[in-house]
Amino acid sequence: MAMGLASSRSGRRSRRAPMAEINVTPFVDVMLVLLIIFMVTAPLLAVGVPIDLPDSRANPVDQTPEQITISVDGDGIIYIEDEAVPVGGFPRALAAIDRGADGQQPVIVFRGDRAVEYGRTMAVLGELNRAGFTSISLVTSGSGTEP
Repeated sequence: MAMGLASSRSGRRSRRAPMAEINVTPFVDVMLVLLIIFMVTAPLLAVGVPIDLPDSRANPVDQTPEQITISVDGDGIIYIEDEAVPVGGFPRALAAIDRGADGQQPVIVFRGDRAVEYGRTMAVLGELNRAGFTSISLVTSGSGTEP
C-alpha cells in the first residue's frame, strides 16, 4: 500500500509554493559556535606567566604581530613566551629565536615582576642586547601613580 502511494505521487507535479522567508536558524547556530570558539581561545592568546607588573603613567605601545614576550617572575625565573628557561640556558634560548626570513629582529616585550631585584632585570636586558635584540618594550600595569 505504501508503494502504491509513492508511485502515484511521483507522477504528479508538486504544487508547493516557494518559501518567501529566509531560514536564519543555521546562521544563528554557526554564529553561536564561532562566538564560543573565540571566547575559549582568546584568553589562551595572552602569555600565562603570572607577573605583578609595576605601575607607570606611560602611554600604551601598539601591538605588533612579530613580537616575543620575555617574562621574569618574582622568583627570578625567566620565561620566553610561556616556557621557563633553565638556569644558564638563556643565551642558548635567545640564539634559537627565529630571526625571520627578511632578517628583521622581532620586537621583544619584557615583563618583569616588581619583586625582581634591579640587578636581575638588568642582567636579562643586557643579555638581550648582547644577543642582538635592540627593540625592547617594557610592559607595566598601566595604573600609574604620581612619582
